[in-house]
Amino acid sequence: MTVWLSMSDDLEHLLREIRACRACIENPERSPLPHDPLPVVQAKSRARLVIAGQAPGTRVHRTGIPFNDPSGDRLRDWLGVDREEFYDADRIAIVPMGFCFPGLDDKGGDLPPRRECAPLWRARLFEHLTHADLILTIGQYAQAWHLGPARKRTMTETVRNWREYAQGSFNPKSLPLPHPSWRNNGWLRKNPWFEAEVLPFLRDTVRQLLS
Repeated sequence: MTVWLSMSDDLEHLLREIRACRACIENPERSPLPHDPLPVVQAKSRARLVIAGQAPGTRVHRTGIPFNDPSGDRLRDWLGVDREEFYDADRIAIVPMGFCFPGLDDKGGDLPPRRECAPLWRARLFEHLTHADLILTIGQYAQAWHLGPARKRTMTETVRNWREYAQGSFNPKSLPLPHPSWRNNGWLRKNPWFEAEVLPFLRDTVRQLLS
């Protein structure tokens, strides 16, 4: 007997696969993940806003809740949403480039997202996010994947040209952002146009998508 699955059933099956993934331990591209995997992802097919970040940090790894840290507090402020709205998977999908915390470098900073994740899961996952009207590409790794050759030479140039991706003919619509980490405080001070120009557009657009 043939059993037909709905799109939501298919997505739930895929999410279970992702959350059980151990590729960075069992089949790593380079050195294996230095701890047990804990893939962190939030998605439902009805979500109209997708947050494409980098990878979970240490606090997110401890809790399994995406952006459950000071970076998340800043991101929610940028979006103009509270925690209840932010964690409503029917409205916002959170799909980092790497689903697991990648570990720390010698200076105590987060390592780049694991290379195993995106090729394994990203295309399959986005096949289900058919209602997404805007993708927030946070940081250079997400911008490289989602913007491809349309990305500029630097992250700053890419974000400065945000209208090209968010208001032009780019499909799907994308809004490139710097990472909301407090490590980027200096960048924000040097680029006041981000707060003056990008954040009002971001908040207005998010409110329209979530209303």
